[in-house]
Amino acid sequence: MHDITLELAKLQQLTGADFIRQLKLIVSFREFKQIENGIFSALGEDDEDYQALRNAARKAVSHGYNVYVLPNPGNIRTADFIFERRGVYKMFDLKTIQGKGSVDNRLSESIGQTNRILLHMTIDYNPGTLARSIKHYFELNLNAREVLVFKGRKQLSITRQTLADSKFFQTFIRRYTK
Repeated sequence: MHDITLELAKLQQLTGADFIRQLKLIVSFREFKQIENGIFSALGEDDEDYQALRNAARKAVSHGYNVYVLPNPGNIRTADFIFERRGVYKMFDLKTIQGKGSVDNRLSESIGQTNRILLHMTIDYNPGTLARSIKHYFELNLNAREVLVFKGRKQLSITRQTLADSKFFQTFIRRYTK
């Protein structure tokens, strides 16, 4: 019997193929119960973040992912999700954007937790401001790999490679607003 908290804690020291093997091990645990098609949760419905996590997980499923909602052990900083699509596993920390406040603060909260962030946009947000916040996050966090943005039916993936494009801002704003 594995202790999911211990296995999640091990992720902090792993990289590359070892990290991916650990994600695959974690999602195999019995703690994950299917709660909807494509959504498996090791988190209780009484958790204060449960509904926000479930809503974002539904969006991810609509984009073709299987979603594993991670428990919140409290004594270690962990991400919220493991996404799997076509055998590719990635771990994301959820930031639901509900107010006009700064996305910068929400992104910086994730530094040290995981190198991939899911921004679930539930309000209209200035696309230029959002693009600048994402660029700033990558500048602050050298380990950052991806910011995934869900807005309505859209999914935008921003990586360091995306940011290197001289037309990043124009492309992002066009894709975000169309």
